[in-house]
Amino acid sequence: MVIVGGGIAGMTTAYYLAKSGVASVVVERDAIGSHASGFAYGGLSPLSGFGIPGPQAEIATDGMQLHRELSKGLLEETGIDVDFRMRASLALAFTDADARRLKAALPWQQNQAGYAARWLDIEDARRVEPRISDETLGATLTEGGGAVEPYLLMLALTQAAERLGVTVRHGRVIGLRRHGGRVTGVVLEREVLSCATAVLAIGPWSAEASEWIGVPIDVRPLKGQIIRLQAPGPPIECSVGWGHNYATTKTDGLLWAGTTEEDAGFDEESTIAARDEIGDALVKMLPAMADAQVAQQTACLRPVASDGLLVLGSVPGLDHVYVATGGARKGILYGPAMGHALADLVLGRKTRIALDAFTPGRFARADPAA
Repeated sequence: MVIVGGGIAGMTTAYYLAKSGVASVVVERDAIGSHASGFAYGGLSPLSGFGIPGPQAEIATDGMQLHRELSKGLLEETGIDVDFRMRASLALAFTDADARRLKAALPWQQNQAGYAARWLDIEDARRVEPRISDETLGATLTEGGGAVEPYLLMLALTQAAERLGVTVRHGRVIGLRRHGGRVTGVVLEREVLSCATAVLAIGPWSAEASEWIGVPIDVRPLKGQIIRLQAPGPPIECSVGWGHNYATTKTDGLLWAGTTEEDAGFDEESTIAARDEIGDALVKMLPAMADAQVAQQTACLRPVASDGLLVLGSVPGLDHVYVATGGARKGILYGPAMGHALADLVLGRKTRIALDAFTPGRFARADPAA
């Protein structure tokens, strides 16, 4: 079988299939983890985000469980520590609207086994992180989430998969070869890889596959930029957030802060405007970071479906072809659960999570003209 795309979804699919004795060929046009999967922040926050609570809550918690397992298994298999760690999150409120939104989520969050969530006033929030802004009205503290280093995770997954018989190769896929409703090959620019099963995990470029499979995949790129800083004072031990902004000190000793949400097409260049936007949000949350110095700035493209949900499952009308994309800002968290679910589908097993909301055929149903 052939897996198109060497990001987190493609490589976890290859890994879990290989663990069950099914070797695959992973085709990547650039390099493994060379886009969002290798440059992401790596925060693992299963209790918040689009579709949580809702259709993506189950896959979020499943992803967290699989990250725990992978951190141990990959270390044993490859000797690579993926830097998985548990980390609390402190979500700040600066307005009454912020506070209402955060408090509204608490009843559901507090009912999730294995996690803890509570509202803190400014004094209690300062006991968690003393440097938060005087403008803070309060904060939600959630425990049970964590973080991982995506680059190391991708490296470990690739090495482990290759040792289990997976072949990783370079190439640009331009289509599928089909016969009688079944896939017979993946078409590259200069050759065809014969196969009876194909997984399309090409992230923000997934809309290109619409013509290959005869089904619209309504996914676009969402650009996100991150800055890493040499920051004064002790590390920020928890993840401090406000809206879509966050900051935490990672094990490289740098303070990572982000992120932007830009509709910029396929432009992956970092910008001064984004640096300033992230810096302003960082100083609003943590005024003591006004003197922090930018050490590095990165940009990447994240796949977002038109309805905000994952695209995960079988392609209607085409046997043994599957799509995995749409992780948006939580692609690293969702990735292992997406890969595990696809491996189960390929092997004819019942998936651990419900996939009904994520069917790749839903965009055709929404727009019959497509």
